[in-house]
Amino acid sequence: MNLDLDASEVAFRDEVREFLQRDLPPELAEAGRRATSVFTDPAYSLPWQRILHAKGWVAPQWPVAHGGPGWSEMQRYIFAAECTRANAPNLAPMGLRMVGPCIMRYGTDEQKRTVLPRILSGEDYWCQGYSEPGSGSDLASLRTRADADGDDYILNGSKIWTTHAHFANRMFGLVRTRFEGKPQTGITFLLIDMASPGVTVQPIVTLAGEHELNAVFFDNVRVPKANRLGEENDGWTVAKYLLEFERGGQYAPGLKVRVQRLCEIARQSLTSDDGVWSRLAELQIAIESMEVTEHRVMTALASGANPGPMSSMLKTQGTETMQRVEELAVEIAGGYGAVDQSGMRTPGLNTSPVGPDEHLEAMARYLNGRAASIYGGSNEVQRGVMARLMLGL
Repeated sequence: MNLDLDASEVAFRDEVREFLQRDLPPELAEAGRRATSVFTDPAYSLPWQRILHAKGWVAPQWPVAHGGPGWSEMQRYIFAAECTRANAPNLAPMGLRMVGPCIMRYGTDEQKRTVLPRILSGEDYWCQGYSEPGSGSDLASLRTRADADGDDYILNGSKIWTTHAHFANRMFGLVRTRFEGKPQTGITFLLIDMASPGVTVQPIVTLAGEHELNAVFFDNVRVPKANRLGEENDGWTVAKYLLEFERGGQYAPGLKVRVQRLCEIARQSLTSDDGVWSRLAELQIAIESMEVTEHRVMTALASGANPGPMSSMLKTQGTETMQRVEELAVEIAGGYGAVDQSGMRTPGLNTSPVGPDEHLEAMARYLNGRAASIYGGSNEVQRGVMARLMLGL
């Protein structure tokens, strides 16, 4: 696969760089640089989303018919890489990259007409209601129930590890509408208004000391049947389709920039004989290999094909490489990485941290990154998928 840019792609890259230099506000770039996970506080991600929406660049993977820019696979990759280099804050993926494509595939005409534009504009901020206490990697064992009552479902149960539920006004979730038979055949996919009576959100503070996760409780919550995506009891089909997009992300652009910055930090504080350098080289090689896999997955998605086991391969490779990068970052930070300075990561502060500024996010990134090999389907599950689909085991 040829990863070199042709003349038109170089021109596009230059256009993106010019746009970022002109239209990315410094305070949002600082927020992007300070981010400790893939999820950025909407106080910073939503203003950037509105800027991209006005430009027509907010949803690179979406088709033109639904508001996408009509880019090629390489253009999308260039855009992601340049945004990372410019420290642009990550946009919340739950709407743009996850439920949005599912609505295009399984939604009614009315759902496409009303929901998709609000995802693009950021008017609706989504969270994902999948995992439950006791139902994580074994998602088909979920117990949150939805009982039919006229034109509505009545929801009772709970979800856990729900990222940004305290910010979201919408949730896409899996619920059980039938308890007999094979577990996967009794699941339904619903679009839920988080302002509905009976919805309660409780915070979960992470190891990094941050409020990113939540538990969500449903107590006789009414959801219109018109908010169902796909057929009743066939939500597992929709969920599997969505997971292809959750797992088929782009890790290489961000990891390339991260390792380059670690190299710059290491040059300032380490000797040429330090074993860190060989590990940095190994990581660079792993990321180059990952980049090829990512292009294959994006090519499959662009052609309308299901990337199948390649998305599992990419999820496993990407998250584990990211964890290696952040582990090395903590080692390079040394004692400074152990200092709790979470308050110093707020953009715009005029006070100075303890130690070099570039080590402020090291420990939080490392701690948050430990979950990456669990969410979206644990890497152990992904290896089982690859063994079954690629090796026939």
